Amino acid sequence: MKIAVAGTGYVGLSIAILLSQHNEVMAYDILPQKVEMLNNKISPIKDKEIEEYLKTKQLNLHATVDYQGAFKDADYVIISTPTNYDDKTNYFDTSSVEDIIQKVISINPHAIMVVKSTIPVGFIEEMKKKYQIDNIFFSPEFLREGKALYDNLYPSRIIVGEKSERASLFANLLKEGALKEDIPIKFMNSKEAEAVKLFANTYLALRVSYFNELDTYAELKGLDTADIIDGVCLDPRIGKYYNNPSFGYGGYCLPKDTKQLLANYRNIPENLIEAIVNSNETRKKHIASMILKRMPKTVGIYRLTMKTNSDNFRSSAIQDIIKLLKDAKINVIIYEPTLSTDFFDDCPIISNLDKFKEESDIIVANRIDDYLEDVQYKIYTRDIYIRD
Repeated sequence: MKIAVAGTGYVGLSIAILLSQHNEVMAYDILPQKVEMLNNKISPIKDKEIEEYLKTKQLNLHATVDYQGAFKDADYVIISTPTNYDDKTNYFDTSSVEDIIQKVISINPHAIMVVKSTIPVGFIEEMKKKYQIDNIFFSPEFLREGKALYDNLYPSRIIVGEKSERASLFANLLKEGALKEDIPIKFMNSKEAEAVKLFANTYLALRVSYFNELDTYAELKGLDTADIIDGVCLDPRIGKYYNNPSFGYGGYCLPKDTKQLLANYRNIPENLIEAIVNSNETRKKHIASMILKRMPKTVGIYRLTMKTNSDNFRSSAIQDIIKLLKDAKINVIIYEPTLSTDFFDDCPIISNLDKFKEESDIIVANRIDDYLEDVQYKIYTRDIYIRD
């Protein structure tokens, strides 16, 4: 098959690599530097499996900034461009997805478009009516930051928002590239598939918020968080996973997906979905208040990234905590080795770790590691299990 992938972030790049094992794949991106890196077999994002596959596997993969060349002969065009949430409109900004749809229609109107970007419920039906097309469906992705290709190689499930031969063929393309055996595959209509994505991520946000609120209670009452979580999670219905407290959920998906689902609940009775969104803000305010209680003059932020072995800090909870600290007139410095700038949000970036440790009265770390062993007395964290 000839396949074009529009967008080379976590979703697009991982699926491009997966499919290029057995198909001819053209990856389109608007950033020339990313395209050049990919054509030189260098990953533009931090992901162990992506880096490994680009270096060691025989992939039929070429990256380009020429969308016409990418789309003109494609059997499938996979759309994986970013859809940020707009707090003013209470809606995903789907303009990048629509832009690709328009380009495909003008260049290759018979290509089957598969949207992998996260979209509101009803978006595919809206596009079909707006552009008078039928050659488009949605297939949600369920990937973790830094584990995007791994989660494509060993998917928890494959869900396709259409019941058709072309949808079945697409699911088989994904299955063919995977290493996992016996992958659950589910076909459904577009609205249900769109809802699955939003409800799945909102449940994960709920779980993060639950254990964070458990930890807030334990911290303020002087209880051992680990003992409580261990005891709770021994119940097999709850399980010992996704239970390590943090400063709040962040990243590409959970903040925007929970807000979009809440927006989709307009005129529908609910209490829980709204509470999940509010709980995350409450947690960040609690973390800031606990830092302020120590009355530091200078707070050192150890990493803007929220996960171990990640280079992404988009919408990370620590950024809101930094704003709360600055509002309280606290001096904030940051250690973030992935940044080459001198400042972030008007806060100095300290690139020398020893200097950072020395200048910080308290070191705030969502996730701690061996580099902080010598300054444990300065650390404020809620990383109970020393893992993600």
